[in-house]
Amino acid sequence: MEKDYCENLLNLLAQGDFSNLKRQLSEMNVVDIAEFLGTLEKGQLVRVFRILPKDISASVFSYLESEDQVDIVGSITDNELGSLVGELFLDDAVDFLEEVPANVVTRVLANTDHKTRQMINTFLKYPENSAGSIMTNEMVELHDRFTVAQAIAHIRSTGVGKETIYSCYCIDNGRRLIGTVSLSDLIFNNEGAFIRDIMHEDEKMICVNTMDDQEAVADIAKKYDLLSIPVVDNEKRLVGIITIDDIVDIIEEENTEDFEKMALMHPSDDEYLKTGVFTLVKNRIVWLLVLMVSATFTGKIIDNFEGMLAVMVGLTASIPMLMDTGGNSGSQSSTLIIRGLALGEIQMKDYPKVLIKEIQVGMLCGIILAVVNFGRMYLIAGPEKNIPIYIVTSLSLICAVVLSKAIGCSLPIIAKVFKLDPALMAGPLITTIVDALVLIIYFALAKTFLM
Repeated sequence: MEKDYCENLLNLLAQGDFSNLKRQLSEMNVVDIAEFLGTLEKGQLVRVFRILPKDISASVFSYLESEDQVDIVGSITDNELGSLVGELFLDDAVDFLEEVPANVVTRVLANTDHKTRQMINTFLKYPENSAGSIMTNEMVELHDRFTVAQAIAHIRSTGVGKETIYSCYCIDNGRRLIGTVSLSDLIFNNEGAFIRDIMHEDEKMICVNTMDDQEAVADIAKKYDLLSIPVVDNEKRLVGIITIDDIVDIIEEENTEDFEKMALMHPSDDEYLKTGVFTLVKNRIVWLLVLMVSATFTGKIIDNFEGMLAVMVGLTASIPMLMDTGGNSGSQSSTLIIRGLALGEIQMKDYPKVLIKEIQVGMLCGIILAVVNFGRMYLIAGPEKNIPIYIVTSLSLICAVVLSKAIGCSLPIIAKVFKLDPALMAGPLITTIVDALVLIIYFALAKTFLM
């Protein structure tokens, strides 16, 4: 939303001109209204939400942050709450209830009608992040014995509150999903034609099970360019659909989770500025402790070669460069492999190809870096210094890059084999492992050629 427009709304609110404020809000997109409400204090938030037209208040509510939703629910009457929940799409109501405290859930369910309460409870029983937990049952179902005319009449009478009417799902007497038909199919076919004759019938029809992971749902939608996906139970009965708005949310959520795991942090659903300091500490401290303790091995390696470092001072100056280059090389490889695994571009059977390619890349990168490094050391320290140290350092650099690339591509795939999240095998962890191995190689070469 434009800054000037937002300031104008704030001025109307400050002046108490609720009539003009309501008029201007009514002309805005519900997403922009929610964004504006998110900038207000609790008292102002509730006051402005109350003046919203009834036909858009539920939509605005679904786009608010959970903290703002809780503030509104805690400030409105039971009748207003029942009306609000009744206007929400079922999946939006479930999403809201999954994020709020138990006492809020209890109050919301106590103020909804029996049918809505029963459906919400059913959806809340599905495991978190499963297809069943994010689906909605507000879709258009057409029996295969309907004619086109009956189907269009059915859509007109029931389609007002549906998530989408553009894709309709065909069922038989047992509610089993047997096909799909689009709104355009109905418009351009003869009114007397039966749905069973015009529906798209396919034994490999794209659908998901209620227990499928939401990430798999997003992958299917992306692969087949779907705007909605039907959800069936174990008996292939149609129980709901997942629409594109929820799929986009899943993709954003999963990407955020992967980024956090790659930084070795515990994933959090909360926004950064709304997350407390102690929560941030709890999400980060475990892996920081693990990495700190694991650095003991690196220190132990340096201690074992302390005598060599004391004799040949030139070796010490190159340790940070070797460790940093090795860690960066491993992070490059792991990032590409983790992303490839997430997108399905790389499979576990591709590991030999991946390993060979990364070794080749590592060798070429290492040689280029080694040549530049030799020249750098020669120019800075001069030819009167120990040239064998330059050679050992450059050889170590080649070995470090090749080894780092191999480890960086291997660990995410190994994690996948053991059903762990490949994102865990990212920069910080790989850097810690590579640091120790690079030092072992460096000191081994130095001991072989310089002692």
